[in-house]
Amino acid sequence: MRILLVEDDVPLANALQKSLQGEGFVVNHVNQGKLALNALSTPDQDMIILDLGLPDIDGLEVLKQLRNKKSSLPVIILTARDSTESKVKGLDYGADDYLVKPFEIQELMARLRVIERRLGTANSSLICVGQVTLDTFSHKIFVSINGRDTSITPANKYTNNEIEIHFSKKEFMVLKALMENAGRILSREKIESKLYHWGEEVLSNAVEVHIHKLRKSLPDKFIQNVRGVGYIINNPH
Repeated sequence: MRILLVEDDVPLANALQKSLQGEGFVVNHVNQGKLALNALSTPDQDMIILDLGLPDIDGLEVLKQLRNKKSSLPVIILTARDSTESKVKGLDYGADDYLVKPFEIQELMARLRVIERRLGTANSSLICVGQVTLDTFSHKIFVSINGRDTSITPANKYTNNEIEIHFSKKEFMVLKALMENAGRILSREKIESKLYHWGEEVLSNAVEVHIHKLRKSLPDKFIQNVRGVGYIINNPH
């Protein structure tokens, strides 16, 4: 998931970026309302974390303009304004959630997961497609085994009829994006947008390398290539 962080407190923004990226989110940061509106003029973001006390225009005005454009992009307000009036106004303007500073990062993560589930098809932290289960909370991936499946390479941990498969953070993010969109083709560019923030160097074959490593440990033909278009995981249901 790609998040636009609108926050003028640089140390806080840096800390949030680091924490969120550690949880598998792609985070782009701006420190002004006008920059936020400019970034939101393209459909590249999945969610916004919005401070209200911005140096140029108030965060509520950013939210108001966003909703006036009929955008349904989820918005979490993150602010020091803790009055009931401010909370009510923020929610009435169209915010999906309101979190007062100071806050615990675990609470923000939990609220992000709620919105993430709402945007997807899962009603819990588990995304299940065919033999594969991905847990967005624990960052674990399990493959169910019926008998001996020779298409799956050995892993480190067995639980009942499941094998736990270990991937790098980027590989996990690729698999998560594909499983969230099971039944739909994702282009290489779309997958890249789920992996890298602004200014981060992207190798020309990065997605192909991640897909290759995923395929080595997942059931045969679980991830399929649609030549010249992208990649797809077919939903068996």
